Amino acid sequence: MDGGATPAAGAAGSSATGAMTKDPEIKYICGDCGIVNYLSARDPIRCRACGYRIMYKARTKRLIQFEAR
Repeated sequence: MDGGATPAAGAAGSSATGAMTKDPEIKYICGDCGIVNYLSARDPIRCRACGYRIMYKARTKRLIQFEAR
């Protein structure tokens, strides 16, 4: 019985850690060619099309509202 329960728990643990280690990709726009790139936290900051190193973070579509006094 213990042999059957251990692999199932190990498989569930590996899938949970796999989901947690995936970094969300964020949309960046190249400053030279204007192509949209999706980069993770560990990716080098470089355009995949032209190699340019200046990237602009795309604006979010979520409503952001600030209170001015």
